[in-house]
Amino acid sequence: MIDATALALFVPTFFMVSITPGMCMLLALSLGMSIGVRRTLPMMAGELIGVALVSFSAVLGVAALMLKAPSLFTALKVVGGAYLFYLGVQMWRSQGQLGRAEPVADVRPGGLFLRGLLTAIANPKGWAFMIALLPPFISAERPLAPQLLVLVAIILVCELVCMLIYASGGSTLRRLLRADKVQWMNRIAGTLMMGLGVWLWLE
Repeated sequence: MIDATALALFVPTFFMVSITPGMCMLLALSLGMSIGVRRTLPMMAGELIGVALVSFSAVLGVAALMLKAPSLFTALKVVGGAYLFYLGVQMWRSQGQLGRAEPVADVRPGGLFLRGLLTAIANPKGWAFMIALLPPFISAERPLAPQLLVLVAIILVCELVCMLIYASGGSTLRRLLRADKVQWMNRIAGTLMMGLGVWLWLE
């Protein structure tokens, strides 16, 4: 289905990327503190659907390149590896600031669902990261559907676990994520991404 070595690299890399503060995690954090975990669940559902749509689109686009333009796919792998390495360097250089989530005025379930969905879909960094991250884990010699389902399932599980951690942690998590702790997590994620970028060049 998917090479075990590649899978062992993908899971910790994506989890560390998910657990570091980003738009969706900060939104889950602020909502968890203000309205509680249970009322935050619609936002999480919307975010997961948005991430799934972005992931499916990225994988299908990569698959089309593999079939129709192998040379372009190779170029994408090189550019993707460079982008991942660049992100890793940037995370290492980060000062470890937690950042601030935008306030959410509409806390109705429908409004929260839509906010989560749009946050995931409209995030250009999310698109760029998925397009850069997924190519090395797609094998042309194996059926696409099983690979797609496994990768997207792993992505969604990581996202859900991380959002629940942020939402349930609330103010405690905010105290724990001092600058030094965030910087530590950023450096781990940055190292993983730089390693993945190098692996992508050599693949």
